[in-house]
Amino acid sequence: MTKNIDKIPSPKKIPKKLSMHDDVRTDNYYWLRDDDRKNKKVINYLKEENKYSETWLRKNKVTGNEIFLSYKKRLPKLEESYPIEIDEYRYFSTITEASEHRKYYRILKNKKKLLLDVNKLSKGQKYFAISGIHPSRNHRFIAYGEDTNGRREYSIAIKDINKNKIIEKNECSSTGGVVWNINSTGYFYLKKDPKTLITNSLFYHKLNSKKEEDILIYKEEDDQFNLSLSLSRTKKRLLLQISKTESNEFRFLDLTKEDLNLILFKKRENNHLYYIDDSPENFFILSNKGNQKNFALYVTNPRNMGEKEWKIFVAHRKDELLENFQIFKNFVVLETRKKGLPQILLVTKKNRKKTYITFKDSSYAVYLSSNTQYKSNSLKFIYSSLKTPSTIYSFNFLSGKRKKLWQEKFNNFKESDYVTKRILIKARDETKIPISLIYKKGINLKSAPLLMYGYGSYGLIVEPSFKLSFLPLVDEGFIFAIAHIRGGQDMGRDWYDQGRMMNKLNTFYDFIDSTKGLLKKNYGSKKRVFAMGGSAGGLLMGAIINIEPSLYKGIVSAVPFVDVLTTMSDESIPLTTFEYKEWGNPAIKKEYFYIKNYSPYDNIDFKPYPAVLVTSSLFDSQVQYFEPAKYVPKLREHTTSNNPILLKMNLIGGHAGKSGRLSSLRETAEELAFINALSVKDS
Repeated sequence: MTKNIDKIPSPKKIPKKLSMHDDVRTDNYYWLRDDDRKNKKVINYLKEENKYSETWLRKNKVTGNEIFLSYKKRLPKLEESYPIEIDEYRYFSTITEASEHRKYYRILKNKKKLLLDVNKLSKGQKYFAISGIHPSRNHRFIAYGEDTNGRREYSIAIKDINKNKIIEKNECSSTGGVVWNINSTGYFYLKKDPKTLITNSLFYHKLNSKKEEDILIYKEEDDQFNLSLSLSRTKKRLLLQISKTESNEFRFLDLTKEDLNLILFKKRENNHLYYIDDSPENFFILSNKGNQKNFALYVTNPRNMGEKEWKIFVAHRKDELLENFQIFKNFVVLETRKKGLPQILLVTKKNRKKTYITFKDSSYAVYLSSNTQYKSNSLKFIYSSLKTPSTIYSFNFLSGKRKKLWQEKFNNFKESDYVTKRILIKARDETKIPISLIYKKGINLKSAPLLMYGYGSYGLIVEPSFKLSFLPLVDEGFIFAIAHIRGGQDMGRDWYDQGRMMNKLNTFYDFIDSTKGLLKKNYGSKKRVFAMGGSAGGLLMGAIINIEPSLYKGIVSAVPFVDVLTTMSDESIPLTTFEYKEWGNPAIKKEYFYIKNYSPYDNIDFKPYPAVLVTSSLFDSQVQYFEPAKYVPKLREHTTSNNPILLKMNLIGGHAGKSGRLSSLRETAEELAFINALSVKDS
């Protein structure tokens, strides 16, 4: 390889034939896959890509420094989170404007105690992230997960608060979360398969014992299912969820008993999803049984858990998705979504009276906060919009009054300087796609640069909440738009189903049609249109520029899932089998050819591609680094334009890039600076 960093990297081609269903594909860059991440030829190539990108960015004066400084100027000297009440303690965290990581504290009777300084823990580490802190029942210990390379394979550390020292560390490739037993002598944790990274095992660890002595409580043998762990509302039960896209089951452990025998709540069934939690008297079940796509809420007695004994608490509604719930002594509170907008619904246990907490804005995000007090008559929830920083409110069940408790603070920011809107755009099949917009007051909308953002997978919703990262571009005159496309769950469960598996093309067409629809309504200049997305949103970016390469002037594709067909055909690649019901199983001929029809890597052709910045991380556990590493050289050799195609690869880092707030903001600043530079050039 050349040492001339001005020269575009050109990795060698080693053709590899990939065959399935009598269809043969040739991948010239398959050799870039190195599961051990130690191959010198691969590492050297990635370094050359970094050098080339850095040189191009420097020559075009794209540093991101100005945007990064604008971030720093907005950060308060000290940011303090709203405290979470657990028993008589209040737990919270702080971060300073110059810090990468948080400090964790607790307060008891107005006495503040430092529990953990992540800045000190991270010293000497190129990457360091924790999973949050988990106090023991007696509040003597905290558990937290440590990730030192970005693979999200956490070791579990235990700190004795009284002695102010780490007493043990469990190197166990866990999710980072724990559930403590009642007497605080041990904890339960989940472990990942070292090859597939699917979470498949539940263990119990006794303090001051060896890892080898940990007790295996449950192991899932079906690699299409993933485990998750939580503590029930009463804190008397450990809840184990075993799930995949279309089905799941719950098992629970009675923590008041000494045995470690899991009890099955309801056996998994195809096309049945349910979620449970408890009160002292009952189980509540959120379920889509009987094809109730938007879910209904049921209640049943723990002594009679059979489905026939479930009683309707909140009935299914075709126009309203029931997303989540919290149980209080006298009320049940639900997060719902109607016409794409989140709602909070309060239902009394006694007479099933329903009350909605309403909001005036046209586009916003709202969700339940940590409501740890079961007997409370007030509820805490978090509200935000594209121009409103996260705000915590309390709502009194009895009086109906709400009170502002806390708001995230930023310097040099006024809500009144910005306009937010929610607009409906018709897709090519006449489906109306919601778009959330923010722009600065007084700009010329028709000539403004337009930045589109989207995701559209896994039923995840890109909420129109406050996003500090995009403010610098909005201040520069950009219109920032979130397209709530199918594949997310923005408009209900059916919205998700219309954008996955054999309906995946809807996701890409929705985004393209949303862009064109906004331009038609004079939101943005046709010559200054940009798009951005990450992970499955990176797949979206790859698909739209294959379909409409001339629509966008520039693209930022972060950790992009672009080689869908090859990855989904290989069960050895992490998380593959778990996602068959999202993308399809290529072993099935029909699904193979449908994926091949849109997979970005397979559909690169000789076209005038826009400017593209691709970012990735060598140790990304969600999207393997070799997908973007292969994608960039193939895109370069096919583009018929002179636009730059760049790859920035973190050699230490994970799916979210570098660890630490400032390091992460600097990466984002560079990505946005790339777009801003293109918007100015030849505008």
